[in-house]
Amino acid sequence: MQVTFCRLRTHQWCFILFNVILFHALLFGADFVEEYFLHALPYVDMKVLEIKDKARKLNMEPLRSNLSKYYILSQSEVCKGKSIFLLSLIFSSPGSETRRDLIRKTWGNVTNVRGHSILTLFALGMPILVTTQQEIDRESHKNNDIIEGIFLDSAENQTLKIITMTQWAVTFCPNALFILKVDEEMFVNLPSLVDYLLTLKEHLEDIYVGRVIHQDMPNRDPISQEFVPLSEYPEKYYPDYCSGEAFIMSQHVARMMYVVFKEAPIIVPADVFIGICAKSIGLIPIHSSRFSGKRHIRYNRCCYKFIFTSSETTDAEMSLVWKEINDRKECTLFETYSGLISCKLLTYLDSFERFHFGTIKNNAMYFGD
Repeated sequence: MQVTFCRLRTHQWCFILFNVILFHALLFGADFVEEYFLHALPYVDMKVLEIKDKARKLNMEPLRSNLSKYYILSQSEVCKGKSIFLLSLIFSSPGSETRRDLIRKTWGNVTNVRGHSILTLFALGMPILVTTQQEIDRESHKNNDIIEGIFLDSAENQTLKIITMTQWAVTFCPNALFILKVDEEMFVNLPSLVDYLLTLKEHLEDIYVGRVIHQDMPNRDPISQEFVPLSEYPEKYYPDYCSGEAFIMSQHVARMMYVVFKEAPIIVPADVFIGICAKSIGLIPIHSSRFSGKRHIRYNRCCYKFIFTSSETTDAEMSLVWKEINDRKECTLFETYSGLISCKLLTYLDSFERFHFGTIKNNAMYFGD
């Protein structure tokens, strides 16, 4: 039987090539467009220069001397005398000891990448139950890696949690070059993330990077838990901000944030709050599609070696991912390419299925009513 593939006519080859290009454009085009249009340099005016000057001259000694006013567990000496490249602050719920132990055994166990020091700590608010507080005290005594602020750890207090933990980083870990804020349900590929940070050559002081949310609108529904009244935020759109599941800012940005925290409306969602503060200090967030945001990325070993984060990672999946991406088996360029395609396609299918299921569920509730 003759092989006719190589005897295709010119217009047939062009048709095949066009479809290959179209397939890749549809799959990866959005990421490239986002990276191009959502990447910009910070702007500077007299107000920003004044904030920068205040940030450099911050005096945190009053807070150090009045520690018990802000923190139950402070780990105030954990950074002392250390040169830290990346400080990972994992936002955890008080009752999530099992999850914290799993993170300690997996990606949170990384302390050094290419000679650059990494410090991982857990950020908590106060629990409702006294027994849970006793368990946290025992856990902290054993691991020395828990910061606990004096506020109730609740959905309503997430902005306060970010303020309190940024304050801690500025006060007790001023020698950390970068700060990663990440939620406990995330998987983080720290080696890949550090490699990326090492490629940033310019404007290292002004780093605020993650999956950027563009033209998000405030929730104006009065009966919603996320309602934002016009009196608090009158604009139609929020400024661009990094999705709160995981983002990175430099130490200098954290210090500038601390200067302007009192000027931003606290009623908005926590990640939006940081975006508003970033805008007020003349900072435009840097977008990277390697941050997953709220999405769970379907697992593929070579894909996970390339991306930075994946949301909603189960305990079983976390252990498997950690074991396989640390198997010392390098991925070829083709394996990485095919892995990314696999991740993309399966993740899109998952999103479609969730959307379809949600629509059916809503319709069923509607007809049931």
